Amino acid sequence: MEHMNKRPLEGLKVLDLTRFLAGPYCTMLLGDHGAEVLKVEPPDQGDPTRVQGPPFADGEGLTFLATNRNKHSVVLDLKKEDDL
Repeated sequence: MEHMNKRPLEGLKVLDLTRFLAGPYCTMLLGDHGAEVLKVEPPDQGDPTRVQGPPFADGEGLTFLATNRNKHSVVLDLKKEDDL
């Protein structure tokens, strides 16, 4: 019965390069269903919705928090060869 606890997208890896609502929301849903989601954020401020508000919770914009659960974040400058 162990397979009954498995979420349907477990084992799937997703690279999230999206911004603003539609893309982050879609990748959030993939994470909700078990995919491992890696969100790539630009250097300096990161995802623009981190500072979008009010309202804020612990310095993070609620839009960011509402659409980025179940994700791991990394900051990369994709214009730099080392980050690619």
